[in-house]
Amino acid sequence: MENIKHIPENGKKRVVIIGGGFAGLKLARQLANTAYQVVLIDKNNYHQFQPLFYQVATSGLEPSSIAFPLRKIFQKRKNVHFRMAELLEVNPNVQEIYTSLGKLKYDHLVLATGVDTNYFGNKNIEQFAIPMKSVSEAIFLRNSILRNYEKALNESDPKKAANYMNIVLVGGGPTGVELAGALAEMKSDILPKDYPELDFSLMNVYLFEASARLLNGMSDVASKKAETYLKKLGVIVKTEARVADYDGLTIKLDSGETFHSYTLVWAAGVTARSIKGISEIAATKGGRLRVDLYNQVSGLNHIYAIGDLSIQKEGEFQNGHPQVAQVGLQQAGNLARNLKNLLQNKKLKAFHYKDKGSLATIGKNLAVADLPGVKMQGFMAWVLWLFVHLMAIVGVKNRFFILINWVWNYFTSDQSLRVLIRPKKRSFTDRASEEHQKTNKISLN
Repeated sequence: MENIKHIPENGKKRVVIIGGGFAGLKLARQLANTAYQVVLIDKNNYHQFQPLFYQVATSGLEPSSIAFPLRKIFQKRKNVHFRMAELLEVNPNVQEIYTSLGKLKYDHLVLATGVDTNYFGNKNIEQFAIPMKSVSEAIFLRNSILRNYEKALNESDPKKAANYMNIVLVGGGPTGVELAGALAEMKSDILPKDYPELDFSLMNVYLFEASARLLNGMSDVASKKAETYLKKLGVIVKTEARVADYDGLTIKLDSGETFHSYTLVWAAGVTARSIKGISEIAATKGGRLRVDLYNQVSGLNHIYAIGDLSIQKEGEFQNGHPQVAQVGLQQAGNLARNLKNLLQNKKLKAFHYKDKGSLATIGKNLAVADLPGVKMQGFMAWVLWLFVHLMAIVGVKNRFFILINWVWNYFTSDQSLRVLIRPKKRSFTDRASEEHQKTNKISLN
């Protein structure tokens, strides 16, 4: 395998970061303009803001508002190189990685690949359900909802129409709760205007959670309030309801109950991506990699894991830290300081997570917040949620457009982004490329 092109051997220590999510991006930014050469690798050429995927899925925001080009972030950072590639394997013995673009040597390797959707081995659910772990999946969900409503208009049988109109969400974490609230508001304020011919008493938004409560990572107060808010919005919430199977239409619960919908969103669990050469040595349950207090992967030198991929036991977190963005951001900041300290032969600092609180929004003026020493619900929690998420967005322009969209949606209760865009199977650029290749062949002959 050849080396990845155009990354110079300039005598600097090289830090290779796999993953441009919250943790990987922060680490790369912290190491920019240092004595390190930084190589950031991601399968996409953009950073995506996961907490707002549900707003893309419900036509509240444009995808471009929550995605930011990674190359643009590092345009003026001469020591940072970005490559769009997939990691295939790590060879710790020779400190080398193998990617879809070629191989690359490293002095320090940081794994921040995040996690994937966990279907718990159910192939039917994996085939027919819609996950919510990327911008493209959020767009797919938006398209699916709009397409199904267009199909519902052509059904004379109310039961068949309801199958297209019903939406089922599986997983009572922040993604499921926030998406359920947004869809309930669409049902009451938006969709009836677009589809006045449909009977919206046929439409139901279901939220199924396998455990006994919603928002397991938050307090009982927040959990109960969130459920109250959702029911007030008209969402049918079912806890201790484990989905056993789904065939694209019929949802079967362990209890034997069945429901029908052509739209099932799966947000019920995550699992870490397996990394050849690493996972065999350090992976635990769920695929997460064991790390020490300095985020170094157990049993390996010069390899670190941060964010959702890592599991570190300390204090009250004997099952690992919660898989939330704040953990990854703090780990990235601490690791950046330690890598700088290594250059200066200074003492390393152990990582200890500081819980700054949790937030979840359910709808307009409705949110819950668990802050250190303070618990909030309702309007003030909602305003706090807006501010925190707006400030966390990458790029001033993106923040501006998101703020404009939020203000417009708040006062009009209407989103203007309900556009069903479906790519053709064979694009114009594909045909142009083929014609170009034919022309070259003719000229060569």
